Amino acid sequence: MAGAPAGRLVLGWLRRGWGLVAHLAALGMTVLLLLLSRPGTSLFSWHPVFMSIAFCLCLTEAILIFSPNGSLFCSCSPKIKVQLHWTAQMLVLVAATLGLAFIISSKNRSELPHLVSWHSCLGLLTLLALCGQILCGLCLQFPQLLRNFSVAQLQLYHTVYGLVVYLLATFTVVLGIYSDWFQAQIKGVAWYLCLGLPFCSALVIIKQTIRTHLPEKREHV
Repeated sequence: MAGAPAGRLVLGWLRRGWGLVAHLAALGMTVLLLLLSRPGTSLFSWHPVFMSIAFCLCLTEAILIFSPNGSLFCSCSPKIKVQLHWTAQMLVLVAATLGLAFIISSKNRSELPHLVSWHSCLGLLTLLALCGQILCGLCLQFPQLLRNFSVAQLQLYHTVYGLVVYLLATFTVVLGIYSDWFQAQIKGVAWYLCLGLPFCSALVIIKQTIRTHLPEKREHV
């Protein structure tokens, strides 16, 4: 019986460790893209800057706020966490919109066609899905807007939809890593390490969502 509390303690520290990995991976990817972009050197340079802030950093932190083990705001009340979550989500929307505006301006100036790559198409889809997710969260704040759904149902839909948005953002970033612009600057083993960073955060987010919202399965894991 003495081994059970020790096991739970070790499991708790492992979860905190993975939470830290998610924070560091998101921050590391953002800083890397900031350095590679050299913001200000061109209109295009601002696109990866704002998109990395939106999809790598702010979106990850917005979800990890509610993590039982990986949150930077564990001591805050649920109300404060919701406010912080909303703030982070608004930053995601603003940064992603600016990133979209800069890439459109850059392509227009260079007279290049739009939406000709999987990266650009998925990025636009992610931004549209993000807008839908924010509307879903707004309904959760004002459940009287949708009287046919209970608060519990809205929370579940918001969580699952949020996970879908996060995975779309992750694969958008991954496709950006496959771009000629990125591969021209990062090669070899370093490129594979960069490829793993978005997946590190995504795996932690997926695990957090399953463990938090599917407790009946958690007991059997």
